[in-house]
Amino acid sequence: DAVGILILCLASAAAALDFKYHHTEELEEFLRGVHAAYPSLTHLHSIGRSVEGRDLWVLVLGRFPTHHKIGIPEFKYVANMHGDETVGREILLHLIDFLVTSYGRDPVITRLLNNTRIHIMPTMNPDGFEATKVPDCYYTPGRYNRNGEDLNRNFPDAFEDNRASIQPETQAVMDWIKNETFVLSANLHGGALVASYTFDNGNPVTGSLKGYSRSPDDDVFIHLAKTYSSNHASMYKGTGCDNRQTFPEGITNGYSWYQLEGGMQDYNYVWGQCFEITLELSCCKYPPEEQLGKFWRDNKVALIEYIKQVHLGVKGQVTDKNGNPIPNAIVEAKGRPHVCPYRTNQQGEYFLLLLPGTYVINATVPGFKSMLKTVEIPDNTGNFSAVKQDFSFPEVSDKISSKVASCPKTPLYQELTRASAAVKPTVHLLVLMTVVLAIFK
Repeated sequence: DAVGILILCLASAAAALDFKYHHTEELEEFLRGVHAAYPSLTHLHSIGRSVEGRDLWVLVLGRFPTHHKIGIPEFKYVANMHGDETVGREILLHLIDFLVTSYGRDPVITRLLNNTRIHIMPTMNPDGFEATKVPDCYYTPGRYNRNGEDLNRNFPDAFEDNRASIQPETQAVMDWIKNETFVLSANLHGGALVASYTFDNGNPVTGSLKGYSRSPDDDVFIHLAKTYSSNHASMYKGTGCDNRQTFPEGITNGYSWYQLEGGMQDYNYVWGQCFEITLELSCCKYPPEEQLGKFWRDNKVALIEYIKQVHLGVKGQVTDKNGNPIPNAIVEAKGRPHVCPYRTNQQGEYFLLLLPGTYVINATVPGFKSMLKTVEIPDNTGNFSAVKQDFSFPEVSDKISSKVASCPKTPLYQELTRASAAVKPTVHLLVLMTVVLAIFK
């Protein structure tokens, strides 16, 4: 009876989450309370510590919260990367509260949690948040971590050798990305009202000379950004925060807005095989807490609709002739090569986010002939499952080595620049020969 009363009290405490700023101790108390009240639906763990030794807490929600389950995609939300940008930190606490209290009552949320493993990190920079003694709408030193580093300039960059001194918070997130099969993510910021998408940096190969840095999956990123902005109370209007800056439909290519080196969303996409966008949720970085209720209401639907997009596209397993999974097989859609090829995980699984349409999926096991399959992809987000397409390699035995060199932490897109430059003389020569032949004819 005493245990039952305790659980009831913890559940009541979780349900009574109020609209105010929760400092480290209160945030931890809330997360522990939720996990105690919903132990079979949640898993609470720290992925590392900040410079000052604060835990970087992640609450995982889903039917199988403690471990990855084959066929169930991994999703994450990260907030408060800049310590003085605080709205995302609080609305993620309210998202947690909404998800656990709706499970088993709301059929949509129940299906979402049954078919998705959702990771929520309310604060990536707890030291910066605690260092912000005088909240300001525009800027405080709390933006940075305790070492004075901007964490959203601290990741390896795909275009520049930014020589970042990797911070403990950054390293923890990099390790986290490496250890999970994340498919989709969003990073919550403040100081503007827009959904920004990859690439944040660029070069002529990706279109930087035209002021836009285009990834191979640009159409998917535009869809993801529009999904959030169109379901937000006002982001879709694109008016921004003042008359000088407008964002059509409430979205922007990161590079088109401003160039950024060492950003987290590009790192996720290039090295983590995870599509991430950056959500700027408030014109004021650290608004008065009496406005937090409205921020939650403005973002609630968008937060849920965005999670559903993890079920876009196609997923499956690559196996050998005995049905054993083949890790590190390359699986990509033709015409969408990634500079770090997207590979299967240890269970031989792959997940590719693709818009509805017809695609040729290419599976390659090093040393063997590639396998091509044409796949018709509908919009399956409402069914909470991407289309399933498996690949079985009958000539591959289970003795194949699964070890493969990881993508180097170097500016990979410089290689594309050189390759592009090498092609140009050949193209010019072909044009010249064509002209000469035409003249002789």
